[in-house]
Amino acid sequence: MILIDLNQVMISNLMAQIGSHKNVTVEENLLRHMVLNALRIYRNKFVQEYGELVICCDDKDYWRKRHFPYYKGHRKAARDSSDLDWPQIFNCLNNIRDELKESFGYRFVKVDHAEADDIIGTLCYQYGVELWPLQDDGRDPFFDKILILSGDKDFMQLQRFLNVDQYDPVRKRKLRSDKPDKYLQEHILKGDRGDGVPNFISAGDVFMTGGRQKPLRSSKLNELLKIPFDDMEQTLQGAEKDGWIRNRTIVDLSFTPDDIRQQVLEQFNNVPPKKSLFNYFVQHKLKNLMEHISEF
Repeated sequence: MILIDLNQVMISNLMAQIGSHKNVTVEENLLRHMVLNALRIYRNKFVQEYGELVICCDDKDYWRKRHFPYYKGHRKAARDSSDLDWPQIFNCLNNIRDELKESFGYRFVKVDHAEADDIIGTLCYQYGVELWPLQDDGRDPFFDKILILSGDKDFMQLQRFLNVDQYDPVRKRKLRSDKPDKYLQEHILKGDRGDGVPNFISAGDVFMTGGRQKPLRSSKLNELLKIPFDDMEQTLQGAEKDGWIRNRTIVDLSFTPDDIRQQVLEQFNNVPPKKSLFNYFVQHKLKNLMEHISEF
């Protein structure tokens, strides 16, 4: 299966349309064409090796915000200060997302309070294998190889499963980690500035208040990375232990809540029928894609 981080695909094509303009109205028809053409290209490139697309979507009101109120908090501030009409942009993106669900017949997963990360992580934990070669256990071969189509390095932790690969569609290259558990351990310790998560020795609100993180020196980091992953929580004490637990809950995709995992699998197993796209292409004037309709 090819796990598509839909938000990343749509936002990368949105940025390509906007370019360097600071105040522009997004053309929904053009954005629709760009997103669909990107999905067509990815499918054609990988379908023979990995199987069909699975559309993985972000919801709003992420569960991680309940655990950590500052999660991705700076993004709303950046949108509020932007000249772009974000309500109009989100309306365009939501329309295209809904059309993919209704018209294309791909497996489509969108769960309340979940991100695409939760969906992708859940499916990798469900169908990933840690023994090679794959055992003949009667599974549908659809599930044998998994490709995560996203440039987000958070997903490199999922390469603990031997049948999971990752492809960055922006830089057009595969991402590979030979030590995914150590990558995850380092990621938890260092945090993720892009998501508003500080390193494990800094206060949770440091980015929102404009402060500076406590320096995590390379010598300290290297010593910590010598500790087995499963021993970290027992080894750390006090505020450092609290910071590790805080960051791990956000970063480690095995921490997705059970109720969300269950809903992901229920939606994934609800396989939609393949639909005819002709009327949809005519309705949305996708003339340039019409000759490629069989490639979707």
